[in-house]
Amino acid sequence: MSSNETDTRDLKPQFVLPLVVRIERAEPPARTDALETAARAVLEILADERSQGDGEWAQAMTDWQDARIRKVVRRARGAEWRRASALPGITVTGRAAEIRVFPPVPLDGWPKDLARLQVSGTDLEDPVEPGEPPAGAALLWLNPELDMTAGKTMAQAGHGAQLLWWEMSDTDRKAWREAGFPLAVRTAPAERWAELATSGLPVVRDAGFTEIAPGKTVVAEGFVDGEAFNRFPR
Repeated sequence: MSSNETDTRDLKPQFVLPLVVRIERAEPPARTDALETAARAVLEILADERSQGDGEWAQAMTDWQDARIRKVVRRARGAEWRRASALPGITVTGRAAEIRVFPPVPLDGWPKDLARLQVSGTDLEDPVEPGEPPAGAALLWLNPELDMTAGKTMAQAGHGAQLLWWEMSDTDRKAWREAGFPLAVRTAPAERWAELATSGLPVVRDAGFTEIAPGKTVVAEGFVDGEAFNRFPR
């Protein structure tokens, strides 16, 4: 992308895709479960009929994707979660994780019930190693050199899934959606990250607005026009 194209994106009104993760004190979700659920939540709103054509979310989705693709993850519990759940959006569940994704809002125009939610406090852990990805799942590889909060990583995983979605044909999108968007988020082996990041696979380049310096954060493997992206042993 040229600097002129980047300047054009920056000149447009900026929108953000809000995601809210439910984190109850007694039973927080596992980190990988939350990451994978966030990625599927982004795909669910991209594929939703309300985001297409003359749908009620279509203009907001177009405005968001025409500018910089920003996503922000906030946390909620108890009454906060119930208030957030009452707003228009989609709740996506994982093994235990619950994430609600909302249509994009202006960068400085969050609904009050979302604006009051905290961005911090999304530090989650995996009680056990996530294990091998399921067969047939798209893979979102995390940069092993980065130390990001779970909230930041959820946004990055969601962006990786979105880049893969953009690359797919309508046929592959339909098949992926009908299968329930099978995907897995894993940290890339340190010795393989450089190869992945220069492989030509879809790669997330974070602008460096929060937590980390600008750079590559996620590489996405999947299926495009029926051809497997996954060139690397798992």
